[in-house]
Amino acid sequence: MIDKTICELFAGVGGFRLGFERSSKDWKTVWANQWEPGKKSQHAFDCYCHHFGNSENHVNQDISIFPKDDIPDHNLLVGGFPCQDYSVARTGASGIEGKKGVLWWQIRDVLAAKEPRFVLLENVDRLLKSPSTQRGRDFGVMLACLNQLDYSVEWRIINASEYGFAQRRRRVFIFAYKNNTNYANHINSFSPINIINNQGFFAKTFPIAKLDKADSIEFRYDSLVDVSDQFQFSFHNSGYMYEGNITTGNSVPIIEDFIPLETLLERNVDKRYYINDSLHKWEYLKGSKKIKRISKDGHEYVFSEGPIAFPDPIDKPARTMLTSESSLNRSTHIIEDPETKKLRKITPIEAERIQGFEDDWTKTGMPERFRYFCMGNALVVGLITRMGTTLNKIFETEC
Repeated sequence: MIDKTICELFAGVGGFRLGFERSSKDWKTVWANQWEPGKKSQHAFDCYCHHFGNSENHVNQDISIFPKDDIPDHNLLVGGFPCQDYSVARTGASGIEGKKGVLWWQIRDVLAAKEPRFVLLENVDRLLKSPSTQRGRDFGVMLACLNQLDYSVEWRIINASEYGFAQRRRRVFIFAYKNNTNYANHINSFSPINIINNQGFFAKTFPIAKLDKADSIEFRYDSLVDVSDQFQFSFHNSGYMYEGNITTGNSVPIIEDFIPLETLLERNVDKRYYINDSLHKWEYLKGSKKIKRISKDGHEYVFSEGPIAFPDPIDKPARTMLTSESSLNRSTHIIEDPETKKLRKITPIEAERIQGFEDDWTKTGMPERFRYFCMGNALVVGLITRMGTTLNKIFETEC
């Protein structure tokens, strides 16, 4: 069995690391990077170090200027990274590169320098359809990069509540593996549909109903520039790529019982979380509306949005938590407290429980507002624990 060594990029407050360590104590994070651009106080990094130590390999530095060869060798690279513009351009002597500051290219550069056997990434589900003017281009560029680096790839959009968790959070997870691994030799012998349905990483971890129909496409481009300029494809919620051949279809999860929000609520909540004096503002934000607006080119249009349940039902999972949680914002959760029957926001501890962290995980000196921000940026830890359990078995076959 190979060593269970991890490099964690864009580490936040440590959701990936916590999830893997819950699946096995054998996982060892050999290098982690967390840096919030433009912020004097690095609260997330401080929280990470509070829980995992002030190691010299916990780096609070812009990843774009850190020498990739100086990162320790590792067998698994993980990270949740922003959904941005992944277009590429030809830049004279330097060849092909992405737009400045886009973090995918830092991931690509780490993979090129360190060649980890396995990769697990997380992003918002709209990545598969971005940008709106050239659907699928951004994900296509990512897949093309991974194909050039000799990785096969699986992906799946996962709604955490459909697999037994407390939040209706949809995210795309991307699992890649080197084509010279034992796992690749085993898994790539199956048909693409069989991998998506039964044999693949996500099928083993998050079972689905049988997928009968899928779309396919093959990369036939000379360079990443050509992919960026020409590629367009309708990616579905599940898929697989091997040697540039892409297969994708819409899978249906085998639903598991979710955790209702009411089971996560605190008792005797402080009065500052109640909203009695601003009820009319919340009613407006949560309600349906149609507003006339004028675009930059002078075109008049009507912006409309439907209502959000107000208050949020507590017998169901929470909605997707955003970084704006707790602010006067349409997306903020407002519940009726079971004890007082009055309307209130969720507390920082409840936000942590929704994401699967321990109570007061972020109570490490950061302002309360930033505790919510960190949870809105985080991932559902239990999903990572399940993936870690599957990877435990995969690593046992590697040598």
